[in-house]
Amino acid sequence: MSIQDGGPAFPVADYDHMVFQPTTVAETKRDLSGMSLRDYFAAKAVNGICAHNDTWGLAEPEIAEHAYRIADAMLAARMKP
Repeated sequence: MSIQDGGPAFPVADYDHMVFQPTTVAETKRDLSGMSLRDYFAAKAVNGICAHNDTWGLAEPEIAEHAYRIADAMLAARMKP
């Protein structure tokens, strides 16, 4: 099962309609959504992992993978009633 990205972390609520002229729905979503909540959670997790003096014993390539596992767990917990 794939966990959704949680939607935008910092959606753009206001925009200049004179400058903003997307040509497709996908372009509109991309331009107005910003980073995903999953990416935001993973970035916060990376900070915590790297703040520990031995990075929890993880090698560099494993740090990002672990951060996204933490982000996925956070998103899953957020969806529970």
